[in-house]
Amino acid sequence: MKTIIKHKELFALYLFAFAFFAVFKYGPIYGLIIAFKDFRVIDGIWGSPWVGFKHFEALFQSADFYRLLKNTLLLNLMLLLFAFPAPIILALLLNELRSRVFQRFVQTTMYLPHFVSWVIMSGLVIYFLSPTTGVVADIAGWFGAKPVFFMGNKDYFRPIVVVSAILKDIGWGSIIYFAALSGIHPEQQESAIIDGANRWQRMFHINIPSIMPTVSIMFILSLGGFLSANFEQIINLLNPINYETGDVIDTYVYRVGLQQFQYSYTTAIGLFKSVVGLVLILGANLAVRKLSKGESGLW
Repeated sequence: MKTIIKHKELFALYLFAFAFFAVFKYGPIYGLIIAFKDFRVIDGIWGSPWVGFKHFEALFQSADFYRLLKNTLLLNLMLLLFAFPAPIILALLLNELRSRVFQRFVQTTMYLPHFVSWVIMSGLVIYFLSPTTGVVADIAGWFGAKPVFFMGNKDYFRPIVVVSAILKDIGWGSIIYFAALSGIHPEQQESAIIDGANRWQRMFHINIPSIMPTVSIMFILSLGGFLSANFEQIINLLNPINYETGDVIDTYVYRVGLQQFQYSYTTAIGLFKSVVGLVLILGANLAVRKLSKGESGLW
């Protein structure tokens, strides 16, 4: 109590964060029990009958499950391989700019797309890739190539999602890594310069090793949502032509859960995703701690 009274202002600020997580994160956990019930709104959560693992069995026996799982895994694997390292590379490159004015200009420019909603961003992507009015089609026409209907080809959907995700969030994601680079003591750089190290050598032997703990933590956290996709992005880019490769678990939950009112079934899907995410986080954290000999990791 003495500590709380002494730092009452800090605890008062903490209460807002605590209230947010209590209401919007931990409170809804109570509703997970409907995954084991045949939930009916008129009966309520406790009044609905228990059915055990009925909905989980229906999920794993569904003809759509493995298609959705495949699409979700492939899309998130591509995002992990290409979108995850993009902010790291940008932060390393920005850190090497000599002109601080130009550096701030590039940073600000790269941050701006993050504040644009996916409704607008997806509309721009569809417009730019249009075979009739799109900029890409115009550029292709200059070189005598025929315009391609990108949004009408299922094979282009995943690359479009990955590239648009990188363009939108690369600047915002680089903030953490740029802050980590700013924390490197200048004496390390000065010593390396005296020893004759060039910029590339300093980047690979000082900068990258110094931010690896931050990279490890961000990598572990990203695995928690490996079975999730950016719903706003996918739902706005999806159309009946690219459903085969673009339909993921989140869009399926939206259709079945909210449009067809199968709340128990989709809650079971959400619980399955959460369990897989927890297993991935625990496994990744264990692997990172072993590789770093206990120096990195969430705990």
